Parts: sequence; C-alpha cells; structure tokens
Amino acid sequence: MFRSILMVAVLVGLLWGAVAPKKVPVLCYHRFSSGELDSMSIKTAVFEEQMAWLKTNGYTVVPLDTAMQYIQGKIKSIPAKSVVITVDDGHKSVYSDMAPIVKKYKIPVTLFIYPSAISNAKYAMTWEQLSALEKTGNFRVESHTYWHPNFKKEKKTLSPEEYAKSVDKQLNGSKKKLEERMGHEIKYLAWVFGIYDDALLVDANKAGYAAAFTIDRQHASSGDNAMALGRYMVVSKHDLKAFARMVDGSEDRMPKDKKEVVKY
Repeated sequence: MFRSILMVAVLVGLLWGAVAPKKVPVLCYHRFSSGELDSMSIKTAVFEEQMAWLKTNGYTVVPLDTAMQYIQGKIKSIPAKSVVITVDDGHKSVYSDMAPIVKKYKIPVTLFIYPSAISNAKYAMTWEQLSALEKTGNFRVESHTYWHPNFKKEKKTLSPEEYAKSVDKQLNGSKKKLEERMGHEIKYLAWVFGIYDDALLVDANKAGYAAAFTIDRQHASSGDNAMALGRYMVVSKHDLKAFARMVDGSEDRMPKDKKEVVKY
C-alpha cells in the first residue's frame, strides 16, 4: 500500500514538473541618483548593494532574450537562480550612474526606450550614448512605445480612427525607429504605465513583438500571455528585504484587477 502511494506521488511529481510553468523574475528600474530622490528613483549605492546581494546569494543576471527563449521553450535551461534587469525610459542617469556598476558586475541590462525623448528631452540620453552603451556588450535597447502615451486616456479622448493610428505609431513606429537607429531587431516591448488591454495585446503581437511586459508584480511566466508578462518595479521605498522577496518569488502575486499604475 505504502509503495503504491509512493509511486503515485512520484508520478504526480514528474507530471507536475513537466507541466509546471517556467518562471523568471524581471526587475524594472527607472532613474538613479546619488543625491535627492523622487518616487521613481533609486540611490546608486542601493542599486550596487542589490547587485552585490544577487552575486553573494548565487543569482545570475541573464539577458532578457535568454530568459524569454527559456520561458517560450526555445532553450531547455538557464541558471537555476536567474534574474533579468530592465530599465524604462532612457534617463541620463543610466549612462552616468548605472553603467559603471553594470560594468563592474558584468551584467546584462535591457533598456526599454521611447525614441521621441532620445536626443530631445533634457532628462534623456542621446542616440550616441545609447549606441555607446550597446557597444559595451552589457546593454540592449528595446521598445517602450514611441512617445510614452497613456493608452487608457487616449482611448477615451480620441476617435476610433485616431486611436488606431496612435496605437500603430506607438507600437510599429517605435519598433521601426529603434531598429533604424540601433541597427538590430527590436523584439520586446514594455507597456507604458503598465497599461494594456486585450486589444493592445493583439496589436503588440501583430506588430511583431516576441513578448511584452507589464509592471504587474509577478514573475514572467510561461503560463501567462506572452504580451503581458510580469515585472517588479524597484524604487526608492524598497529595502533589501523587499528586493529579496521580489527575486525569490515570495512576494504575493498582484490581483489582475489591481494592476499597479504609476506616474513617471
């Protein structure tokens, strides 16, 4: 009797292992600062402390594309304690404050960029700086729409025709512009303010993105829609204990009807 129960338990375990979703924590940063902070910034010293913690605790920072190929079943395995680092918007502090730490720890970082700001907005990097970062081999540029719209507001204020045209510009226009400027395929998208709906997920897929990311506080998982994968936003209020909970998966999954929407 005991042997039969044991065999059933083993079989259930094997079956679960075969169908269990593949999960990877994806972290999202915005701005870095050595001085005064706003709600979307993190102290440069704290970011370095986090990178040191990952190394000490046996985590491996892997490229976003590697993690996505694993989640989508294109590669069989990645390091057991893998984590992905992404940064939204393209603020100058990525170049001045973050890059030296990235170089020190030799970690891959994905930059989600909206091209309208680059070489235009005072807070943003230039195209030359983005190219310089990619040449280090540590950074990779992907899409964050064209000019950082609020899709929810646009859908309410624009006519259906105008809204459709705007969505096309944000998804296809951004992809095209970044590919022209950076000289490589743009495969991934980060939803602005974490705003998306079913129609936008379809539009992102049609635009040719391999995956798109929210700021729903959960691991990116093979069990979720590839156009709405989770990320953990890391900001000034998060201490090292909170950071550890994001990475190790112990942070509670955010309910679907309470997605985090923030002001950048």
